[in-house]
Amino acid sequence: MKSWAPSLSCPRFVDRLVNKGGLRGHKNSCGDPVMKGELILLLSVIVLLQVVHSCPDKCHCHSSTDFVDCSRQGLAEIPSDLPPQTRMLHLQDNQIHQLPAFAFRSVPWLTTLNLSNNSLSNVAPQAFDGLQHLQVLNLTQNCLLSLESRLFRSLPQLRELDLSSNNISHLPTSLGKPWENLTVFAVQQNQLQQLDGALLESMPSVRLLFLKDNLWKCNCHLRGLKLWLEKFIYKGGITDGVICRSPDTWKGKDLLKIPHELYQPCPPPAPDPGSPQTQQPSSAYGAVPRPPENHSSGERDLLGCEFKPKPRPVNLRHAIGTVIITGVMCGVLCLMMLAAAIYGCTYAAITAQYHRGRLAQTNEPGKTEGKELFDSSPA
Repeated sequence: MKSWAPSLSCPRFVDRLVNKGGLRGHKNSCGDPVMKGELILLLSVIVLLQVVHSCPDKCHCHSSTDFVDCSRQGLAEIPSDLPPQTRMLHLQDNQIHQLPAFAFRSVPWLTTLNLSNNSLSNVAPQAFDGLQHLQVLNLTQNCLLSLESRLFRSLPQLRELDLSSNNISHLPTSLGKPWENLTVFAVQQNQLQQLDGALLESMPSVRLLFLKDNLWKCNCHLRGLKLWLEKFIYKGGITDGVICRSPDTWKGKDLLKIPHELYQPCPPPAPDPGSPQTQQPSSAYGAVPRPPENHSSGERDLLGCEFKPKPRPVNLRHAIGTVIITGVMCGVLCLMMLAAAIYGCTYAAITAQYHRGRLAQTNEPGKTEGKELFDSSPA
């Protein structure tokens, strides 16, 4: 352990204290005349200072910023002699595979903790207990499979939580109490298929949400996530989107672009055949018993939970294109009708004028002949 305090070698150091401070009158175990009470108190203070300013052998400590860097040192566990005033601790790129309970009890003032790329696979539920001031927690590029709801209960000040690039297939539906201060939540590049909206509801202050590159199964269980994301984006939140991986009907589609009418509500859980409720003629909701089916209960639940697309699914882009094309065609048709009307009116006017001229020409000889007869008659 590296130390910034003076050496506590008994003969030389005590002799120096005695000669400079003038402490005499008694002899201690080293044979130097000192006053026992003052010497014990002074040594206790020096030992305390040595502990406070200690630094683990494989770490670099920066006392001016309370920053301890233990990254890339091949560590297999958390150093036990960290300075208690540490506020920023870097432990990334090591070989720490597990975190025991109260792993960071020696650094209660910690605000930033980086544990990325450590192959972490086992984290005790009380691993972060005592970190009341922690604000940034980085657990990326590890081997985490799932997280317990009580794992983060002791982190009331947490603002940024990065769980990306793990093997997490399940997240708790509730954290026990809301994360009032959490603004960044990242779970991209995991094995998630579902995400309960109740978990996101417990993060009222989140503004950055990263969900991409998971195994999202876009069935009825993801409908709550879709509704929450729509409200989240409307309020100004930023997300990288949810791309469906299954079923094949929606593979590669953005969850937010699937029309609402194609979402089917999840069926109620199948009752246990051995329970007494299944022997009642009807349920509390007055449901009519269904006829027996050939499918097993597991297959029936799976089929009922999947989306049931219509034979001709509605596509917003196609619908907009259809509206535009219809409008253009209606406009062209109206122009053609207007042109036909103008042509008809023009043709009728020309025809009428022509017939009027012909009629005038046929009537003119008769009038001239009558006038001549009138003029030739005797007066």
